[in-house]
Amino acid sequence: MKDEKAEFSARLRAALKDARIEASPAVLEKRFNSRYEGAPVTSQAISGWLNGKAIPRQDKLRVLAAMLGIDPHVLQYGGRSRSRVAESAGAWEALSPGERAMVDAYVMLAPPHRKLVRDLVAALAEKGRRAG
Repeated sequence: MKDEKAEFSARLRAALKDARIEASPAVLEKRFNSRYEGAPVTSQAISGWLNGKAIPRQDKLRVLAAMLGIDPHVLQYGGRSRSRVAESAGAWEALSPGERAMVDAYVMLAPPHRKLVRDLVAALAEKGRRAG
């Protein structure tokens, strides 16, 4: 079991590097908890994931995988993904630096604030459709 945890840690660190996310418990705690709808995960728990001491449960693993743009099965067990979970790099590259900063800021919001932003954008889009 210890090797399994170490191997998971290596895959997680590699996925973080590929996603250009710092492998820091504090950074991951904020990013992860902004996406996770359950009880907040502590930086100590995340440190365990990064240091080969623990593997997250399935609900947390799915959130991690989505955050990193990889298949949850691949993150947990290794191997190759049949399809990517994240958007293509082309869509991200098409955004301006200001738009990218806005998306990054949105991702860091607490879930209730993210919902508020989604509702606002939906309302503005609907108004635009009616005016157009």
